[in-house]
Order: sequence, then structure tokens, then C-alpha cells
Amino acid sequence: MNEAAYGRGLTHPFRLGVTGLSESEGVRKVEESIRIILGTQHGQRVMRPTFGCNLGSLAFAPNNATTANLARYYVADGLARWEPRIEVLDVAVDSANTTAQLIITITYRLRATQDVHNLVYPFYLEPAP
Repeated sequence: MNEAAYGRGLTHPFRLGVTGLSESEGVRKVEESIRIILGTQHGQRVMRPTFGCNLGSLAFAPNNATTANLARYYVADGLARWEPRIEVLDVAVDSANTTAQLIITITYRLRATQDVHNLVYPFYLEPAP
């Protein structure tokens, strides 16, 4: 696999290794990037106010079909806009049989190698006060 095609950089979250800050590369770097995009709310980055996806706006939403469909849309839109190294094939959202969690499964293809990968991202809903 051509790991250089996906870049190299500091790990996220940052970690200290034996020689200083740890680095990641290849597919691992792409997965870290996906998690950063999903975890960043619009407006959080001052110089890029549209970076990320709007998933955080669903934190207090009820766990129903509307919330699942919005989550699916926000994830697909954010990744299509901000992660050019992948092609999103499918975004599946499951309620995990709880009222406080959505399980988001992303199936994507790496553009440089055409390898297909999955990433599972749990999203926690907060009960309304």
C-alpha cells in the first residue's frame, strides 16, 4: 500500500513518544482526519468557520429517525467537503438500542489505492435538562 499518498503528521490526539511528539501516517492519518472533521462543530475554527460538520448541533436532539437522517447528512456533507483523500460510499446510523447514543458507521474508499475501509464513530446524545 502506498502510505505516502495519505500524508504524515502529528498524531491526534497529541501523544509523546520516546523521541518527542508521536507521528502518524498513511491510513491511520486519514482516520484521524475523519475523526477531527466529525468532532469539529461549524464555527469552532476562527479562520475556517465552515470546517467540520454540524453533528454537534444534534447533541440535545431526541433519538429518532429525523435525528439519524440529519446525522447521516451532516457526516456525508462534512467528509465530502473536507476530506479529499476519500470517497464516502455509505453512512449508516443506528440508535444502538439506547436513547443516548447513535452509532455512525462510515464506509469509504481511499482514492489513491481504491481500498475500502469502515470507521465506527459513536455519537452521544445528551438528555434535555
